Amino acid sequence: MPSAPVICSDVPGSFAWGVFHERHPKLVQQVLDAMPYGPAERAAVKRLLAESTTGVLEPPAESAHDHAQWLEWGEGLWGRPWGEVPFLWAESYFYRRLLDAIGYFGPDVWQGIDPFAPFKNTELAGTAVDDELAALGKLDDLPDTRRAEALLSSALWGNRADLSFQITAEAGGPTVSDLVTDESALLWAELERTRGGRACVVADNAGRELLPDLVLIDHLLNSGLAAQVVLYVKPQPYYVSDATMADVLASVERLRTAPSETAAAVGRRLWHAMNGGALVVRTHPFFCAPLPFHDMPADLRAEFTGAAMTILKGDLNYRRLVGDQLWPPTAPFTETTSHFPSPVTALRTLKSDVIVGVDAATVTRLDSSGTPWRTNGRHAVVQVDLRR
Repeated sequence: MPSAPVICSDVPGSFAWGVFHERHPKLVQQVLDAMPYGPAERAAVKRLLAESTTGVLEPPAESAHDHAQWLEWGEGLWGRPWGEVPFLWAESYFYRRLLDAIGYFGPDVWQGIDPFAPFKNTELAGTAVDDELAALGKLDDLPDTRRAEALLSSALWGNRADLSFQITAEAGGPTVSDLVTDESALLWAELERTRGGRACVVADNAGRELLPDLVLIDHLLNSGLAAQVVLYVKPQPYYVSDATMADVLASVERLRTAPSETAAAVGRRLWHAMNGGALVVRTHPFFCAPLPFHDMPADLRAEFTGAAMTILKGDLNYRRLVGDQLWPPTAPFTETTSHFPSPVTALRTLKSDVIVGVDAATVTRLDSSGTPWRTNGRHAVVQVDLRR
């Protein structure tokens, strides 16, 4: 596998530096405002914030259930300043430690309480979701190919507040300039070629992003493009809004009880698909690991092996797939993904520095735009690697 400099968060003004020094303080305050944590939890969270910006990495307590695992993952890193270790590693560990600080791992009353649940629940219950699910019905009148494209576009842009089923139905989706690489034709052709196989979907965010993911999964099953879909979620709350099993259940129920008959039918089909094993939801501790997918353990690698296609959603999964490194943006996507054990598609809106697989002319155009196109969430890629 080719190499490139690993991103760290020790460069003032960089995107990674801003995550720890600007984004995390705001996040911590939102978490403390959203839940009535007591003095002990609040103090622990504030200590974590200070440690992550001015201190050094300390392993979890010896009594922690995952102490041995994190000792292994952090070998050679303990005692170093947070900013000097890989950004992907440090950011992941921040969320592990945040759960520890608010008592998620118990044994007290906050055990198992998702600190991000208030944000997820508010978004899922919002009127914007009602409007989007109502607009889903408008896609029924589209030709099959166009409807499939609209569902894929909705899944791609699902976490961008101004793009939804309504936008893809009425306006044809985002502009070409926003979608900097589009290999969706390869995805559809491969799914058609392997019709009736097993597809894997690795989820990213809950709420308004997970809903179109589930609708896309329903399309794969209902159309016969996949006989089974395995949906992978996080084993615990992670990165503010990442999807867990609880979020899948809440989203399926949101679809089942939607006023829109089209949405409700999708919800019912997903429910029955779970009953019958056509839709399987799984997780693995590695999905909350601070490592790229290149380092996934053998048991998880075996689960992906043999899949007709694995669809990876979102920015974090992209960073883990290609490596959280400063690649030349023109570096071929397939050169950074050849380690993955199945054909793979990345559906990703750009929210961090990492990017590969973009042609030189597009890079020049975006670089000359004067906007932070890699990190502002206004651009996206659909990238496919079929070489296995």
